[in-house]
Amino acid sequence: MIALIQQDPLAFLLAFAALLFSLSLHEWGHAYAAFRFGDGTAKRLGRLTLNPLKHLDPLGTALLLLVGFGWAKPVPVNPLAFRTYRLGLFAVSVAGIVLNLLLAVLFALLVRGLFALDPWAVALAFRGEGGGLVGVLALAFFYASSVNLVLAVFNLLPIPPLDGSKILQSLLPLSWHPLLWRLEGYAWLSFLLLLTVLRGPVQEVLRFARRVFFGFFFG
Repeated sequence: MIALIQQDPLAFLLAFAALLFSLSLHEWGHAYAAFRFGDGTAKRLGRLTLNPLKHLDPLGTALLLLVGFGWAKPVPVNPLAFRTYRLGLFAVSVAGIVLNLLLAVLFALLVRGLFALDPWAVALAFRGEGGGLVGVLALAFFYASSVNLVLAVFNLLPIPPLDGSKILQSLLPLSWHPLLWRLEGYAWLSFLLLLTVLRGPVQEVLRFARRVFFGFFFG
C-alpha cells in the first residue's frame, strides 16, 4: 500500500481508512463472538467496539503497509467462560476471519461495479494515469479488498497466536489444550519467525490467495 501514496494519495487515504476499519472489525468480531458465548472479558476491557484506537497494534499496522501482512492487538478471551467450550473457541477464532472475507468480497464487487460503470476510468487508474473519481474509488476499493483478503488468509495460518492456531486447537483433543495455551506465551517468537525465515513462504501463500481471489472476480 505504501506504493499507492505516490500513485494516488487520495486513493491511499481511502484505502488506509478501510484498513483501520477492517482491523477494528476483525477484533470486534472476536469480542462479539466471545460475548455471545458467555465471556465478557473483552467487553469489560472496552474492546467490544469499532474504535480503531482500542484495537490497533502500531507494529502490526506498519508491517501490513510495508511488507503485506500484519495484525491488530489481540482481543483478550477467557475460553473457560464459554458456555460451550469447543464450539465457543472455534466460533470466536473464526469470527474475525469471516468478517474480513465478507469485506474482501464486498470491496471486490464494488470494483466490478465501478468497472461496469466506467471501464476506461478504472483502466486508467490501474495504469497510474488518473481516471477521475471513479478511478480513485476503484483503486481504493481494490486495495481495501486485498487488505481484507490478506488479513483473513494470514490469520488462518496455524501459528500461535494467530486465529488459525486456535481454530486447529478447537478440533484437537482437549488433553492437548493446556500445552497449546502455554505456547501463547511465546508469541514474540512466532512474530520473529514470521518476519525472518517464514516471511518468504507466507508472502507466497498470500500472493497465491490474491491470484485465485482476484482471478475469480476479475479474470
